[in-house]
Amino acid sequence: MSTNPLERNLGLDLVRVTEWTALQAGRWMGLGNRIEADRVATEAMLAALNELEMDGYIVIGEESKSGRHSPLDTGNRVGKGDGPAMDVVADPIDGTNLLVQGRAGAISVVAVAPRGTMWVCAPAAYMEKIVVDREVGRALVPECLEAPAAWTLALIARCKGKDVRDLVVFVLDRPRHAELIEEIRRAGARVSLHSDGDIAGAIMAALPGHGVDVLMGVGGVAEGVTAACAVRALRGAMVARLAPQSRREWEAVTQAGLDTRRILTCEELIQSNEVFFAATGVTDGPLLDGVHYHGRYATTHSLVLRGETGTLRRIRAEYTLEEGQTSTAAVRFFDAHPVAPTGRERA
Repeated sequence: MSTNPLERNLGLDLVRVTEWTALQAGRWMGLGNRIEADRVATEAMLAALNELEMDGYIVIGEESKSGRHSPLDTGNRVGKGDGPAMDVVADPIDGTNLLVQGRAGAISVVAVAPRGTMWVCAPAAYMEKIVVDREVGRALVPECLEAPAAWTLALIARCKGKDVRDLVVFVLDRPRHAELIEEIRRAGARVSLHSDGDIAGAIMAALPGHGVDVLMGVGGVAEGVTAACAVRALRGAMVARLAPQSRREWEAVTQAGLDTRRILTCEELIQSNEVFFAATGVTDGPLLDGVHYHGRYATTHSLVLRGETGTLRRIRAEYTLEEGQTSTAAVRFFDAHPVAPTGRERA
């Protein structure tokens, strides 16, 4: 019998974390209270992570971008401390504004990989990135990040056997992307603008059949590293580089000795195939259904990825509710398949 601690599918542990977090966060849908929704979701995720048999280290939190501190800040420890040493990235709610405004697409996300394999880039807050699926794969080279958008879109279209006008490009709706959006439109591709949900957008771009051909633009570093875990597990491709958005961030990045000109691939962002990723829908969206409450029970919809075996699991779970609380017992319905022809199934 193997003694490798990663023989166990940690993704099935992680999905319990995202399910629990989503169940707590879902109660805040449409209530407009971002601070309380964030607090409840963070506390729920921390409590669930601390039940896992691992020695987890938060590689990058969101404090550099949001300015708010939480138990999931960079450098904090999670897990029981008696399992494998793992790098951790966690986002209790990717798309908090979507949740509190009652909009589609909020998800709960966590990913882990062996200690020392995730790119450490604190105190950076923002990065520029391009994400595509395995059809484009190796054709996405670092130079794509410096090339005009039209050139990159033409390359992606050739790889996919499409016309450029048939491509859909996921872009965050931010003032900083005004020029990029115009470039994409002039090239003839279609722009799918989103107010939030950077991680979900990257997964959709890396997962064939979800209506997005490529993600482009500047988003959070924490979201970027988290997305890279999913992209690597899905056999997609990603290129990224730091893109400070303020003088203060430029100074912090420079003092830390980080190179803003360096373009990294997915394999440099996450330097191991032993990556585990889980996401659970909080509100209904194009990637996952949200949490639905039915009086005495609630349902969740999740995605679990295991990089080493190339396995994707879609999980629907039904939780019983007792006195307004969610019990730890759940019935889960699995749909598992390899994300690439070389994937092999292992529990």
